[in-house]
Amino acid sequence: MLELAQARWIEAHQNIVITGPSGAGKSYLAQALGNHACRGGYSVQYLRLPTLLNHFVQARAQGTYSSLLKRLSRLSLIVIDDFGLSTLGESQAQDLLETLEERYGIGSSIVTSQLPISDWHEYLGGGRISDAILDRLIHNAHRVELTARESMRKERSTLIHGGQSDR
Repeated sequence: MLELAQARWIEAHQNIVITGPSGAGKSYLAQALGNHACRGGYSVQYLRLPTLLNHFVQARAQGTYSSLLKRLSRLSLIVIDDFGLSTLGESQAQDLLETLEERYGIGSSIVTSQLPISDWHEYLGGGRISDAILDRLIHNAHRVELTARESMRKERSTLIHGGQSDR
């Protein structure tokens, strides 16, 4: 983690993939790294994958698809949270590929997911689009796998409610 805090991975246009169960701290860690990058002068945007995909739907409807891709490609770092929570259609996978292609070699990405990386190809629908996404995202990525016995949210709830859990 100390190495990642140096932000050399951003200068090298590398990615970070953070996996683990719900509540393990994936989003927290991704946001902390993104915040640190902001403080270092890098341009950063945080988006949950469903929000990013919704931006593409809106951009197509408004005729601003290429402008959105260009804006995303200019960012030093994009944080894509909640990868793999809902099913992707082929056009959504294509939008994700276009985003990663535009950024490849000029920007970095952090992706968080509850899915183990070994399940990503199937999640993306298999085939060539999946291959292309994984090629641009995984092969130059630092991988962080978090484990947790209990959700951090549950622990926080227990602290807030004085030892009484909501479950």
